[in-house]
Amino acid sequence: MEKIVVGAGHAGFQLAASLRVANFRGDISLLNGEAGLPYQRPPLSKDFLKSGRHDALHFRGPEFFSDNEINLVAEEAVQIDRVQRKVVTASRNELSFDHLVIATGTVNRLLEVPGAGPDIIYIKTLGDAEGLRRRMPGFRKVVVVGGGFIGLEFAAAAAPEGIEVNVVDAADRLMSRTASRMVSAWFEEQHRRSGVRFYLNATVTAIARRNGAIEGVTLNDGRQIEADAVVVGIGSVPCQSLASEAGLTVNNGIVVDQYLRTSDPSISAIGDCSVFPSLYAASHIRLECVQNAADQAKCVALRITGSATPYTSLPWFWSEQGDDRLQIAGLIDRHDTAVVRGAPEDRSFSVFCFQADRLVGVESVNRAADHIVARRLLTAGSSVDPAKIADASLDLKSLLDRHLPPS
Repeated sequence: MEKIVVGAGHAGFQLAASLRVANFRGDISLLNGEAGLPYQRPPLSKDFLKSGRHDALHFRGPEFFSDNEINLVAEEAVQIDRVQRKVVTASRNELSFDHLVIATGTVNRLLEVPGAGPDIIYIKTLGDAEGLRRRMPGFRKVVVVGGGFIGLEFAAAAAPEGIEVNVVDAADRLMSRTASRMVSAWFEEQHRRSGVRFYLNATVTAIARRNGAIEGVTLNDGRQIEADAVVVGIGSVPCQSLASEAGLTVNNGIVVDQYLRTSDPSISAIGDCSVFPSLYAASHIRLECVQNAADQAKCVALRITGSATPYTSLPWFWSEQGDDRLQIAGLIDRHDTAVVRGAPEDRSFSVFCFQADRLVGVESVNRAADHIVARRLLTAGSSVDPAKIADASLDLKSLLDRHLPPS
């Protein structure tokens, strides 16, 4: 019997690698679902569009998998047989397991409007990014549907190339699900300076075509925007059908406990597809970020090898939009007070977010040192006075000495 990992993104790859680090000597099969080596997805909407370098995307070279005896299977899992403890692949190959880890991630939410077709661009896989990179030199005017990380990262890459970029978002501000209003407004202004135009509180209701080719979009208020390409980034949905069809509990993701076990203790779920209890949220949450994927993988690897501990990692995220880097520590969706340190006009500042005077998250723009301190403060559950944070003369590192136990 062996350990089978379904999905070879950040979570799946890290799980296989962490099992070997934890001295697991049994068989490991990693089902990739794609040909080629497992790769990172975040650079696809950023660096890869400029460089086109495949080697920079791969987690490790082919020798890593052979040296560590990780069986990389370029097949998709289509069924889980919980009674026989088998995974069935698309070619009807059957793989037996004593523990299965589901790391299937997400798929893009589709833009379902009249005129949508296969030429609509989504950025999820390497193939998506390669196709976009080939097509970009021919773009004159692009509509980006969605003002989240993916849409804005693409906008930041396209505008300097002389492409007219128009971003449409249903919310009243950018990055509404992840960033504070101040950070949203700051990034909007930076993009506007690069020539990007925004249509907020708006939705695309149809895509106009002439002789089959895209010529623009229609908004819900009737406005028309010319375009020869449409890039969509309106969120993702978890890949949970494999688990659901196997009778596992799902609810906008595969539901797991504090040890990341599904309703079947012989099956775990990690990464973007999992819904889990968190110290930093009021209820179960699902996170789409590299940190969560990697940390959950390490947690499960330790449990499988006999060192079980609950999953308690602090969530943190980042986005690179042009020359600006946004780093977020914690979850700020329920904050009621924000304190700014630094100078937004100098492109270097942090927003400390509080809920009932408790620090719940920190957004740092081009201010990496603040981000590192924030992660340590939040992990320790430190009590931080908002008034002191507002004091520009305060050295944030002094808060670590005050609140953290000696190492």
